[in-house]
This record gives sequence, structure tokens and C-alpha cells, in this order.
Amino acid sequence: MNRIGIICAIGAVVVLLGSGTAGHADARDDKARVDRQLQETQATLEAATERAQQAAADHAAATAALPGAQDALEDAKGRVIAAEAAARQAQRDRDAADAVVEAADAEYDGAKAQVEQGRDDVSAFVAAAYKGSGFAMFNSILESGSPNDLAMRISYLDRVAAESQRALDELTIARMSAKQRSSAAELARQKAAQAAEQTRQALQDSMAAQAGAEQAAADVKTLIDKSAQAEAVASSERTAVLARYQQLKVDSDRIAGELRAEAAAEAAAAAKAARAAGRPAASGTQLTTAIPPSSGAFFLMPVHGWKSSNYGMRFDPVYKVYQLHAGIDVAAGGGQPIVAAADGKVVRAGWAGGNGNYTCISHGIYQGKGLATCYGHQSQILVKVGQTVRRGELIGRVGTTGASTGNHLHFEVRLNGSPIQPLSWLPGCLC
Repeated sequence: MNRIGIICAIGAVVVLLGSGTAGHADARDDKARVDRQLQETQATLEAATERAQQAAADHAAATAALPGAQDALEDAKGRVIAAEAAARQAQRDRDAADAVVEAADAEYDGAKAQVEQGRDDVSAFVAAAYKGSGFAMFNSILESGSPNDLAMRISYLDRVAAESQRALDELTIARMSAKQRSSAAELARQKAAQAAEQTRQALQDSMAAQAGAEQAAADVKTLIDKSAQAEAVASSERTAVLARYQQLKVDSDRIAGELRAEAAAEAAAAAKAARAAGRPAASGTQLTTAIPPSSGAFFLMPVHGWKSSNYGMRFDPVYKVYQLHAGIDVAAGGGQPIVAAADGKVVRAGWAGGNGNYTCISHGIYQGKGLATCYGHQSQILVKVGQTVRRGELIGRVGTTGASTGNHLHFEVRLNGSPIQPLSWLPGCLC
């Protein structure tokens, strides 16, 4: 299929996932999940048309990313509610702080007025003393005519002195009170400023949360739209894709017939040779290869790589049909060597439709049936029909020809021409 399109589809999913609020580890998990789903979809639909493959990739990407986008939307809605509540509380705190400032300013103004009054009272006494009224009163005491008059004048002087001291004390207290009120007012103003800043920040957070929610909603809509568009494209390609699937089955059946015919010819030739030599016709296992007993497997691993797709029936989730994947896929680098799994004779080497460059090697008769291995999607075929090859001999190179979505070897084991499970014949480690 169009690999650039697949990469773009994956990239789009990563961007959409990245716009959510989940943690970094969750984002990595989501991407891995999306990648796995895309890989499975690609493997299942490798024989489909390119438009169908692209549509399936888009649909799989959208479907895989949608739960994360919906979670992000719900999270964003929650953050909007929390941010708006915080903004309302911050506004209440600011209003309360402003009220405290107003009260503190009023108390400071009252204290300031008391200071002014005290200062005026003290100033009056100072002015009187400066003008000599104090000396006049002292002289009046000395001029008193009787003890009673003296006592009365001294008492009056005491009251004047006490009043003067009271004025000084009140001025001192008023100054202290004014300073305290001033400090309280300044502290209230600072708290009010902090409350104002918190209110501003809370409003910004609320606006940002709202924008995030709008973006999350847009992401969800984009994924839903993409999924619907992909379904429409897939629907329009249904006839062409099903025709390709049918052609693959026809091709596989034809290959099975060719291999059965080859096995029958080998068996007939062996029987003829036996009769000519006066020997009874052989039965049971008759292979042209010697399998080392210590290998633990019947066949040699034909390429170094990792299994990217299994043998068996695949269910196409787009077109709701089953199709046989006749072998296993082994992912490997383009151009990597492919070797013969066992000794045998090349009975097919050339183009095979969806299998691309395709080679089959007959390994003789096994339990009365012809045994063969086949190798698909090669970038190069390095053998010819009729050529005898040895186990481990280079026969081709890994590629992505035919119905393929990336470099890999499609490896089949066929008994009597029909595909069977290759893993039963290979090393358990696939190495």
C-alpha cells in the first residue's frame, strides 16, 4: 500500500493523542496500541487495493485514537468546571480583601485624625508656655493671699499639668495606633493585590481550560469524521478488494495443483527407477534432504528476522470476510539473504501476483505426499526452475513485491500442494 499514507496516518494519531492531558507514559502506551492495531490491519489487508488499505489504516487509526480523545474531552470538561469554580472563589476572596482594605483605610483615617487632634492640643500648650503664661501662673501662686487661695491655685496648676500630660499621652497613643492601622492597611492592600493576581490567573486558567475543551471536542469530531470518510472509501472499494481476495485463492489453488503434479511426477520417476533396478517401490518418507538430528526442527530458518504475522484464517474487519494467510511473515531488512530451508529442486521461480517474486522448492515425498517450501515478496530471485539447491544455500533476497506493506519474507510449507502451519517445521526460537 501507500507507505507514506500509512506513516501520515500514524503521525496524525500521535498528534491527536499528544493534544490530550494524559501523562507521557500513557501517551506512549496509546501510541504502541495504535501501532499494533495498524500493523494488524495492514497485515490483514495487504492484498486489498491501495485505496482500501489507506482507508482501513485511517479507520483503524481513528478508531484506536478515539477513546483517548474522548477521555481527553471529559478531562478537559472537568478542568473547565474546576477552573470556573476556582475563578469564582478567587473573585470572592478578592471582594473580601477589598472590603478589608476599605475598613483598614477607614480605621487609619480615624487614627490619623486623632493624631492631628493630639498634635493640635500639644501645640496649644507649647504655644502658651512660649508666651509666658506658665510664668504668669507661677507668679500668681507666689502672690496668693491665704493658704486656701494657695491650695486652690496649686490644685489648678496640677490640673493644667495633668491636662498637658494627657494631651501628650493621647498624641503618643494616637501615633502608635496610626502606625498600627497604617501597617494593617498596607498588609490588607498586599493581600488584596495577591487576591487580584489569583483572580486574574484563575480567569486565565478558566479560559485555557475552555480552549482545551474546545480543542478536545474538535479532535473527537475530526476522528469521527475521518472514520466515516474511511468507511465510505472502503465501501466504494469493496468489489475490487473481494476480487483480489478471490484471485489470491485462485493463485494458491493453481500453485497447489502444480506442486501436486510435481510430486506425482517425482513419485512416478522414483517408482520407475525402482522397477528398473528390481527394487520394490518405496513408501513413507522419501526426501531429497538430510535433516541433522540435533537441529530440533525439520527445516532451517530461511531468514533472520522476527515473526510479524501468523499462519491461518484472517478475518477482514472492514469487509467482514475470512481469508487464508497461507504462511508466516518474517520481518527483515530489504535485501537481506533468504536461504533454502532444506535440500530440494526449484519448481517455481517468478512473479506470482499478490505473492510478488515467488519461489517454491520441492523437497521430495513425505508420508506419501509431496513436501515443498515457498518464499514470497522477494526483491530478487537468485535461482531458476529445475535448479537443485542445498540446505542453507542463498536463493533470493528479502523485499516487498506484490501485495506487501513492508519488507518481509512470506514463508509457506505445503504438503500435497496445500498450505500447512510452517511453525511446526521450524525451530521454536525462529532463529
